[in-house]
Amino acid sequence: MLHRDRPGSPVAFPALDSLRAVAAVAVLATHAAFWAGAYAHPVYGTALSRLDVGVAVFFVLSGFLLSRPWIARHRDGMPPPSTTHYLWKRALRLVPVYVVTAVAALTLLPGNRGAGTGQWVSTLLLADIYADDRLPDGLTQMWSLATEVAFYLVLPLLMWLSLSRGRGGRRGADRLGLLALAMTGTTVVWLMDLSVRWDGGGTMIRLWLPSYLVWFAAGILLASYDVRSRADCAATDRATAVVRELGRSPGLCWLAAGALFVIAATPLAGPPDLAPTTLGAALTKNLLYAAIAGFVILPGIFAPADGRFARVLASPALRHVGHLSYGIFCVHLLLLELVADWRDMPLFEGRGVELFVLTLAASLVVSEVLHRVVERPALRLRDVRSGRRTSPATSAPSATATSSWGSSSAPAQPSAEPSGRHQ
Repeated sequence: MLHRDRPGSPVAFPALDSLRAVAAVAVLATHAAFWAGAYAHPVYGTALSRLDVGVAVFFVLSGFLLSRPWIARHRDGMPPPSTTHYLWKRALRLVPVYVVTAVAALTLLPGNRGAGTGQWVSTLLLADIYADDRLPDGLTQMWSLATEVAFYLVLPLLMWLSLSRGRGGRRGADRLGLLALAMTGTTVVWLMDLSVRWDGGGTMIRLWLPSYLVWFAAGILLASYDVRSRADCAATDRATAVVRELGRSPGLCWLAAGALFVIAATPLAGPPDLAPTTLGAALTKNLLYAAIAGFVILPGIFAPADGRFARVLASPALRHVGHLSYGIFCVHLLLLELVADWRDMPLFEGRGVELFVLTLAASLVVSEVLHRVVERPALRLRDVRSGRRTSPATSAPSATATSSWGSSSAPAQPSAEPSGRHQ
């Protein structure tokens, strides 16, 4: 039964860890399918190409998990989270594993051996999408991490604009619905007009944050509905009640997500390729992915804890893979190229199942090592800068936001390409 969480009490969402695992494996699968040339298959090729929807799942999860502390504290009349502490934790979560991966890719892959100082600097600063029109081999998925970081930086401002306070710090009205509408409108205008007019070449402007604000907006809306649903029943509005009841029906939610995925696999969302051929197809794919991710995540928030769905997704094994998902995202393209070279798998020459299995196995092993040796030690420093314990209003460890990562749905997508040299 849903209930009002006490002010400052942590709220765990164990199913969301497992959904990160599902999304990570989907992203790895679409990259392996691309390398094997499976996109060209007339029956299942398009479906495999659309597994890049995993990145939308990650982005919606980040919108939900990162905005929720602001929304919950606003509801309880508490001060907003410390922006400095929030950014410090985000940096500890992302930077160490990313730097290890970037150095490994720039060092180990033959296509990166000519990288100069400028390339090293822009790559380590996650600035390649702003300074170049290609990404280094083994790091082509990192456009999404750069976009994620941009969202991290603007989120405190978005929350300040949408969560007002009355006199004496009392809670005021929120404008989260208007914020989500504005973010969606920005994505539409950016994709259909501004990114085209302002594209002077030499950058990846269509992969910048405005192209994906609608995905983050979906997560912010889910956070708003979740916080409202935990308030007194009398204060729950009709829209929140509908969303809550829909989320309590996992089968219906995933059936809707599956139906939308089938639509996304039609020519309406473009061909089974890296980039839709028209702006209309790009926008259609973008909006469909937002809806698919929303329906996939919804029962992870609202499904009854004693139901079969929640019990399965709360399994320790699945949740642990979810904890490794950031490492899987970072290393899987580097390992895919190394596996392809080791097994003599030329680009577009088939053997996709073998490549997927070997890359997934290698990614799990390497990610486990990174999790124990790099991620955990880094996260122990999360409270050092603030000199205090983690804010009690944030989610429990199982619900803390991890980054989204994977492939893209916008025009000019290099994200599904395992190597920058094939762009």
